[in-house]
Amino acid sequence: MNMDTVNQYLDAYGYGVIFIFLFFGIVGIPAPEESLLVLIGILSGQNEERLIYSILTAYAGTFVGMLTAYSAGRFFGPTVLRYGRFIGLTRERWERVSNGYMGRINRTIIAGLYIPGVRQINPYFAGMKRIPFGRYFFVSALGSALWVVPFVLLGHFAGKTFHIKPEVVPYFGLALLVLFLLGVLVKWIKRKRLEKRVVSGKNQAGKED
Repeated sequence: MNMDTVNQYLDAYGYGVIFIFLFFGIVGIPAPEESLLVLIGILSGQNEERLIYSILTAYAGTFVGMLTAYSAGRFFGPTVLRYGRFIGLTRERWERVSNGYMGRINRTIIAGLYIPGVRQINPYFAGMKRIPFGRYFFVSALGSALWVVPFVLLGHFAGKTFHIKPEVVPYFGLALLVLFLLGVLVKWIKRKRLEKRVVSGKNQAGKED
């Protein structure tokens, strides 16, 4: 689905289509989520009231989608895994997310929203692992806000400052995704270097003993 089609739907159906696109984007049906959020901000123009309603609707679609996917994973786990390929939940992705998930649940749920593929798997996985609902509710509520608001505001302020054509909007989402992944990579490299130093220090101490 290209951005011209999304733009037409937004003009025709308004806030309802924002909710639907974000909801289905989370539960696993392909939708241009980041690009859509930026486009929503651009289309809000100078209308602050439209901006607020757009953010609230996008937030609701994301949050409800996360709770729905969590519930599906919790109550229909084996079935979801069996037919997960239709929503991108492949066995390989399941195993990749499984590694180390339980040790950093909050971070994984929030950071996973910024990574296509992981964003769709995380809620199902949290449900299957029976993460306490209260904890998941709070973390997903926070994560939804941290994901939705920056992208929409980026589009809003960029749209007020520059004349931006809808067809270039996808590149905003791509650029932010690249920056996010670079940040994750830098942190991972630093952590690995620190681990090597710790191991090297222990080995050196062992030799001295």
